[in-house]
Amino acid sequence: MLKKYNDVIGIVGGMGSFATLDFFKRLIKSFPAEKEWDRPRIIIDNNCTIPSRVRAILYNEAWDEVGDQLADSVRHLIGAGANILVLACNTSHVFLPEIINRVPEAEGKFVNIIDSLGETLAATGVTEYRLLASEGTLDSGVYQLYLKKYGITIEPPDKTEYPLFRSIIEDVKQDMVNPETAQKLIDAMHQGTNKNVIIGCTEFPPVYELCRDQLAAEGYHIYDPLDTTIQKIHAIIK
Repeated sequence: MLKKYNDVIGIVGGMGSFATLDFFKRLIKSFPAEKEWDRPRIIIDNNCTIPSRVRAILYNEAWDEVGDQLADSVRHLIGAGANILVLACNTSHVFLPEIINRVPEAEGKFVNIIDSLGETLAATGVTEYRLLASEGTLDSGVYQLYLKKYGITIEPPDKTEYPLFRSIIEDVKQDMVNPETAQKLIDAMHQGTNKNVIIGCTEFPPVYELCRDQLAAEGYHIYDPLDTTIQKIHAIIK
């Protein structure tokens, strides 16, 4: 007999919507089920009206509005019964302290996707990883902040690589992923020498699926924070 779950998972999504869709699909597939009711309840606020987190970080544009809308989503999810929370966007973790300040009852409920990755990486014995991510994530230093306690050093890409990352992200946001998008990600990998790479943007995983075998053949070890987030959810859900 399959397990019945009492916990409710709440996802703050819409950043962007197709990345949220990809995460949701992976999350439900991770729960084997004979019937639909054998899976946990999952609530998604696909809040695609949240202003750009990247522009808020780079230019201080609509900073308070980003924080307010993220907090509003969290508040709604908790009100709907969610007691396990996920921000389905790496960059949005810059705002996590502000979210908790606005919604104190959310403290202790988040599965921090960067922190969950850190727990896994700490066990690999590798201490330096290259990070591919959005400009906001890279320039904010949020990965360095969360992974420092695990003794992990982040090797950021050169800023000349940012337009390539942005192009990949926009392809996913517009649901225009194709072999050319996959080649862009391969090219991005080839820009660095470190083959231990974190794909620190939720738009990257659906592209990575198209070139996973090639990158593995080339000796790359790719780490996806959403994989470790799903593992963490399985470890704590009741």
